[in-house]
Amino acid sequence: MPDIKVTPLGAGQDVGRSCILVSIGGKNIMLDCGMHMGYNDDRRFPDFSYITQNGRLTEFLDCVIISHFHLDHCGALPYMSEMVGYDGPIYMTHPTKAICPILLEDFRKITVDKKGETNFFTSQMIKDCMKKVVPLNLHQTVQVDEELEIKAYYAGHVLGAAMVQIKVGSESVVYTGDYNMTPDRHLGAAWIDKCRPDLLISESTYATTIRDSKRCRERDFLKKVHETVERGGKVLIPVFALGRAQELCILLETFWERMNLKAPIYFSTGLTEKANHYYKLFITWTNQKIRKTFVQRNMFEFKHIKAFDRSYADNPGPMVVFATPGMLHAGQSLLIFKKWAGNEKNMVIMPGYCVQGTVGHKILNGQKKLEMEGRATLDVKLQVEYMSFSAHADAKGIMQLIRMAEPRNMLLVHGEAKKMEFLKDKIEQEFSISCYMPANGETTSIVTNPSVPVDISLNLLKREMALGGPLPDAKRPRTMHGTLIMKDNSLRLVSPEQALKELGLSEHQLRFTCRVQLHDPHSDNDTLGRIYTHLKRSANYTTHTSLLQK
Repeated sequence: MPDIKVTPLGAGQDVGRSCILVSIGGKNIMLDCGMHMGYNDDRRFPDFSYITQNGRLTEFLDCVIISHFHLDHCGALPYMSEMVGYDGPIYMTHPTKAICPILLEDFRKITVDKKGETNFFTSQMIKDCMKKVVPLNLHQTVQVDEELEIKAYYAGHVLGAAMVQIKVGSESVVYTGDYNMTPDRHLGAAWIDKCRPDLLISESTYATTIRDSKRCRERDFLKKVHETVERGGKVLIPVFALGRAQELCILLETFWERMNLKAPIYFSTGLTEKANHYYKLFITWTNQKIRKTFVQRNMFEFKHIKAFDRSYADNPGPMVVFATPGMLHAGQSLLIFKKWAGNEKNMVIMPGYCVQGTVGHKILNGQKKLEMEGRATLDVKLQVEYMSFSAHADAKGIMQLIRMAEPRNMLLVHGEAKKMEFLKDKIEQEFSISCYMPANGETTSIVTNPSVPVDISLNLLKREMALGGPLPDAKRPRTMHGTLIMKDNSLRLVSPEQALKELGLSEHQLRFTCRVQLHDPHSDNDTLGRIYTHLKRSANYTTHTSLLQK
């Protein structure tokens, strides 16, 4: 029996450095190639030794597919292609292709130019890597080669994020990347058709979480921010450049306007400029409300939110600052946090997930003393709040996607082991399908039952319905009788009459009789009467055989 092999090189029972190797129908595909934001050494990259023992990656991989521009999904791309060695195609959507190199260069500047780290990719490597990118359109089937085809679906999450279906012959895999089943203020909900893949590989960041309603979360967020600025405190909101930043900026802009508040709101330099440019360029990826209002009013041109200068952090009085990056692992958000951490009137609101090893993860787990660079200790006195505005599917959303796609098997990645175990049991119990959760470097084999697609002629379907039979359904299989015709490697089931007509053949009838000896104690007339009655009831007794013959 054929099988599908899946090996996480990253994000196996972990969040960070997403990199999933899939072998299907003799093809090898790498799904995402990210870095781990919690490490500052070689552990930040996926372990490519699994597939580089016999040379460059080009000889092993048929293609690489990137789901979206977040660095934990694309951050290792230049390292993989230019330093390890890969010259094949890299597929991603148009927005991801546009935004990915900007984020890679920003992170390179922080890592190399500011921190002085070595064994890292250069600006030229980023450019050379992006030359290998082949852009994808939503719902467009792309032939990678004669056998391998891929198709992208809308994932929500961030601008340009996509789920991808991979098909080789009759075998198929769907990889979700990060996705969100709930629409927000600027993006729509993830969607996929009922493709019934052999395997669905899903993120499980919030495997055991069912979020409060969006309205409740927004109300609590606005209340915390308002209370802090009213008492003269400062609010830091760490965000990534595109995504939650726009969501929360729109929310605060509307609230400030309604309440006529005067406390200043700032954003990291370039944040709104980037948003304006890319959301205008890729307006078709946003939700219906944004598309409708964009012509009359740009939702990302804010009246109350201004560009932030580093010197503003020392200004007295209340303020709200959106700063990057979102996990407090580097950059402007970490610098501001260090300045404000010692004042209990201040607050930091973490709106998204933080991986282990980052400052964000440490303070969310209640750590009050942080060892910073140079062994300096930072006392954390400000209030720390976690409010989930993360654009990941929660447990309810993951189950919703399974109902939508109807996979034959399930595999979880991008989550914490204990939480994944809980969700795995729930999926197996509710859907009666096998669910897997391999660790990094562990290979899972899924045996597939190859299906042979057969088109059924309309005439044959009409005849079956006329006989009172229900239409064929995947959940209620039934037997249909007809003639199977193969043409150009495709199969069709048609009625015998239609087959004769298409093939130019004539129908012959064969009649036969046979002598049957009966031993019956009854009289001859009685026996004949009972035989006649039996034959009359038996409509299928007369054998009528149709032969196809030239």
